[in-house]
Amino acid sequence: MLLTLLNIVVPVFAVVVVGFVFGRRQAHADMGFVNLANVAVFCPALVFSALLKNPVTLAGSWPLMVAGLLIILLPGLLLTLFSFEGLERRTQVLAGMFRNTGNIGIPLMMLAYGAEQLGAIVILFVLSNLVHFSLGLFILSREAGHWQWLKNPTIWAAALGMGLADHPSLLPGFITTSAELLGQMAVPLMLFALGVRLSEGEMGNLGLAFRVNISYLLVGAASLLLVAWLLPLTDDWLRLLALSVMLPPAVLNYLLCEQFRCQPDKMASIVLLGNAMSVFTIPLVVYLTLTFI
Repeated sequence: MLLTLLNIVVPVFAVVVVGFVFGRRQAHADMGFVNLANVAVFCPALVFSALLKNPVTLAGSWPLMVAGLLIILLPGLLLTLFSFEGLERRTQVLAGMFRNTGNIGIPLMMLAYGAEQLGAIVILFVLSNLVHFSLGLFILSREAGHWQWLKNPTIWAAALGMGLADHPSLLPGFITTSAELLGQMAVPLMLFALGVRLSEGEMGNLGLAFRVNISYLLVGAASLLLVAWLLPLTDDWLRLLALSVMLPPAVLNYLLCEQFRCQPDKMASIVLLGNAMSVFTIPLVVYLTLTFI
């Protein structure tokens, strides 16, 4: 089991470390163009091709979709029970709701639970993006959040992939192959870019960041138990959801807080420490899910 666990976790963090070292050695490395290409081209291609190869039906997958939505919303509600001095409520809630489902979640879930789960993994990723760019932006700035999600190409790629999944003959082979090739670039770039981004931050407010991240793990576990009790979820879905709620806060939270001037320094510390803590928490979660679910 230990070797299996290492084979799952080490490659993911190894790519992050490569990005981190590159970012440290190349001062002020400009990843803007690469990140833009990943968000606008490679991630949508990954979502589109994954849904074509792993068709998702609303009738058969509604428990997973509802569960995926609840494990985002419930932590936000539960976090209102916590109070941290000097931390704005919107800063605290944002990072607890939106986890690193892209950079770390997708590659980890594929390695841990198999590529045949990619359709379900993509559902959770798309749901997180949808809520992040709608409710998440609304939390930060009520003027920005109403229709911002419509500008996200990943959402449209998901809709197109789900719509065409039952009619693959409508697409010529070169389109699906091209989408697969483009999509294969997304995950390594996510991990590498995460490492570069982490290399640019400096951790302060460590005591506060540690307490906040512990609260995230607690509300994530409570949310998972409630969702598992309420909904008819398969074991495969439960494993994906368990890992989802225990992922570290998304790096995108820091970028959004910087954009909307919402305590970006404290959010940076929360995100950086959360990702550092995940080196220990994620192997534990993967081990528990593979052993007991």
